Amino acid sequence: MKILVCVKRVLDPQVKARVKADGSGVDLANAKMTMNPFDENALEEALRLREAGLAEEIIVVSVGGGKTDETLRHGLAMGADRAIQIVTDETLEPLAIAKVLKAIVDQEKPGLVLAGKQAIDDDSNQTAQMLSALLGWSQSTFISDFKLDGDSAITIREVDAGLETIKIKMPAVISVDLRLNEPRYVKLPDVMKAKRKPMDKIELDSLGLDTANRMTTLQVDEPEGRAAGIIVSSVAELVDKLRNEAKVI
Repeated sequence: MKILVCVKRVLDPQVKARVKADGSGVDLANAKMTMNPFDENALEEALRLREAGLAEEIIVVSVGGGKTDETLRHGLAMGADRAIQIVTDETLEPLAIAKVLKAIVDQEKPGLVLAGKQAIDDDSNQTAQMLSALLGWSQSTFISDFKLDGDSAITIREVDAGLETIKIKMPAVISVDLRLNEPRYVKLPDVMKAKRKPMDKIELDSLGLDTANRMTTLQVDEPEGRAAGIIVSSVAELVDKLRNEAKVI
């Protein structure tokens, strides 16, 4: 089975996001970037499936320009066999990303598509679901456990009421949660090997897709600063402040 893993280059979660002076978006100039953490879990799961003899080839794919290839090289260093970069400097919405990924799926014919449950920059949590709909494939989202069972997959996903176990037919699009696994540490020899692994670059325009954005960002503002907290001397004082000042009880 061939596995396609979707990854995204995002601002490092340890870096404080700064809004541009004109309020048009987040300032990423000279900021530290990394692979979306949820996508790392997706790639780790693909690698474990290959190590278990359940997959033959793992392909990482990403949409973006600039240094997106660095994120893909990280995926290759983790253990992916090859990479595909859809080159564009545009910021695409989830539907457009899903259309691009569908084109790659049609080209590569994988038996499974894995992705993080959401990207930590826009938190849209839409791309995997939209890709499933476009392909007409089964889907399971926010999974914390995954097992192949013949031509089906058994997944455990987190829902409001607890855990839900579902069985879906393959091929499928699956988005994963952080609890699924612990991504492996990339060693220097793996980084050097990754430089020799193949990476295909495809211009977005060559796919002939309608990727026009449907939404316009009017303004981005930083959240208001929080007031400093206080230390109370007793439970009675805490209850009094919650009742009379915060008015939450």
